[in-house]
Amino acid sequence: MKSFILSIDQGTTSSRAVIFDKNAKIVAMAQQEFKQVYPRPGWVEHSPQDIMGSVMAVVAEAIVRAELTADDIAAIGITNQRETTLVWDRKTGKPVCNAIVWQCRRTAALCEELKASHAETIYEKTGLIPDAYFSATKIKWILDNVPNARARAEKGELLFGTVDTYLMWQLSKGRIFATDYTNAARTMLFNIHTLEWDKDLLKLFDIPASMLPGVKPSGHYFGDTDKSVFGAPVKICGAVGDQQAALFGQLCTEAGDVKNTYGTGCFLLMNTGYKPVKSKNGLITTLGACVDGKPPYVLEGSVFVGGAVVQWLRDGLQLISSADESEKCALSVEDSGGVYVVPAFTGLGAPYWDSSARGILTGITRGTSRGHIVRAALESIAYQVSDIVQSMQKDAGIKINRLAVDGGASRNNFLLQFQADILDSEVFRPEVVETTALGAAYLAGLCAGVWKEIKGRGGKLFSPDLDEGKRAQLLDGWHKAVQRALIK
Repeated sequence: MKSFILSIDQGTTSSRAVIFDKNAKIVAMAQQEFKQVYPRPGWVEHSPQDIMGSVMAVVAEAIVRAELTADDIAAIGITNQRETTLVWDRKTGKPVCNAIVWQCRRTAALCEELKASHAETIYEKTGLIPDAYFSATKIKWILDNVPNARARAEKGELLFGTVDTYLMWQLSKGRIFATDYTNAARTMLFNIHTLEWDKDLLKLFDIPASMLPGVKPSGHYFGDTDKSVFGAPVKICGAVGDQQAALFGQLCTEAGDVKNTYGTGCFLLMNTGYKPVKSKNGLITTLGACVDGKPPYVLEGSVFVGGAVVQWLRDGLQLISSADESEKCALSVEDSGGVYVVPAFTGLGAPYWDSSARGILTGITRGTSRGHIVRAALESIAYQVSDIVQSMQKDAGIKINRLAVDGGASRNNFLLQFQADILDSEVFRPEVVETTALGAAYLAGLCAGVWKEIKGRGGKLFSPDLDEGKRAQLLDGWHKAVQRALIK
């Protein structure tokens, strides 16, 4: 029986291929970065050819490293950067322009207009706040600005997809035109209550329904790759947005389960079960991954500056020479000495939502040392995560007792212990921190029958060890520092 699962993890700056065996252990991995395109300030694009080329290269490398062939692969699971928008010709598969990346702000002005006129309608239907982050205004921009694009779209000649859809289309030579609930829910066109493309929103954005892919559960048999691609047809049994893949990879499948990915920023997702939660604290409501069936609802909040504060310590202030040095430096002092860093380099997100806020360093005395500043910077990541968790608990009415973590900064033991202390909650870091690729593999493997069930993995547990009075004092100091950073 075929027992290997191939995860294709197509990210914002690189593509990765990870092969898992029947015990969900990694047997081979390959990664390739690709070019970021910045045509104008605030605009971000990717070449679709670069995306596809990097995917094909890493898959080939991983299969060779594992000493396998396509015949050994039971199924493929795809996980992808969300919201990034591609439009291509239905017959030729040729894109009409570069992919517009989720980070791109070219449609920000239109989104401000939408906030004033249609914010409530959009939120009620999609769970999203009108923002250039999501796909709808990107599609509209392409139709309005690429020569002949709108006329061709209205004739049914053009197709839209997020990266998962584009990859499946290309790998199947045009036979698969589909996406999953988690990616559809990030377009600002998908009704998360009816689980259908919303006719009113399509009319609002002037987007022909013929452009849109079919929508399926994340763990689903989408079809086979064309035999010419890998030498033999391979089943595609999973497609899922990267953050929802990590949520599934952390086995956060019950209401109240929460994961946080410590990357450049931080992405917190809470599984809220099968009833959508309306946020009063600036969080968004979206859909989670499932294997054939109805998807759960998810609350999501983002921290703009997470691991990026460590890069700032290294490259901006030159207080450390490497990210790994930050932990040793932070532990060189007993506490932060009353110093707080509020890393509002690009404003503050939930629950403050002040794009004008700017970073500050406060509480400095003559006795402040390098160690105090480094420690305060690391603590700022945990404080920001705590603010989002508190918002989630209020919105969902659920007390969080355990936070599952992954991402680069989760290797920092000091950070995770402080996170547990300030949350008064257990923090769990799994052995396999490649949880995005693992989540896509789980979905594909369950759908393909490689696994009947998935079980918890080993890892390191950080338990809170801070008295309530000290915790309250630290949080009070943090919130006072944030107030000083706010402009609004």
